[in-house]
Amino acid sequence: MSKVPSALPTVSRRRVLIGGAALAVLSTSAVGCGAPAPKPEVEALVAQLERARADSQLAAGAATAARPEVAAALTTVAAERSSHVQSLSDEITRISGEEPQAAASSASASPTSTSTTAEPLPPPTPRDVIAALKQSADSAAQSAAQQSGYRAGLLGSIAASCTAAFTVALDGGQSS
Repeated sequence: MSKVPSALPTVSRRRVLIGGAALAVLSTSAVGCGAPAPKPEVEALVAQLERARADSQLAAGAATAARPEVAAALTTVAAERSSHVQSLSDEITRISGEEPQAAASSASASPTSTSTTAEPLPPPTPRDVIAALKQSADSAAQSAAQQSGYRAGLLGSIAASCTAAFTVALDGGQSS
């Protein structure tokens, strides 16, 4: 019998080790090229940041058309929510090492009307602000329950502040 050459090449240990090392280098470099996924705690804080910005703008807008005593309370609420914006921005920067995107503030701006005959929208009312603050308080409380440490305390404090604003400062809607 004559020897028939094998169709499969002989694989040495050296080839297996070199191939394994090359594969390890390739997989490490491929993982390093991808953008890191945002941390869930950052996403929760960004959502609260957007709510705080919107609430501040809403309260400031409502203050322009409200009675003087209610306007003062709405102005205070707007300032408190602006303070929340700053605290949340600081924490997002601390966690991620980056400033929160300015796109969130421009995205929350009201769209411009293309119609020249449309009448301007009426300013928001204190009831609108109360409804927004209730939603913000609920959202911050739910987020606080999912966080730990400083972030949980920050979000819990924001929830308490929003609750106090709509129940005490704005009299739960009785002053509108």
